[in-house]
Amino acid sequence: MTTINQPVTVAAYYFTGSELRSFPRTIEHSGRTITFQNGLRYLVRRGQQAIKLFDMASDDGHTYRLRQDGQAWTLLGLRAGEDR
Repeated sequence: MTTINQPVTVAAYYFTGSELRSFPRTIEHSGRTITFQNGLRYLVRRGQQAIKLFDMASDDGHTYRLRQDGQAWTLLGLRAGEDR
């Protein structure tokens, strides 16, 4: 995984499951819009604080790891997909 660790803007969300959990649908990073097809969400607790981690599969075949800390989003890293 390539480490990026930069703030991003989440432009759209989608909701899934009976609990309607939210996932990022698109992010804006370095002048690009990246759209996700699906993903996994992990909840990490540090004392009273909860941080959400997301591994999101994109249209370009890559997997992006994101962190949501309150209202702030950070692109932690990128795992390149196979060449198409």
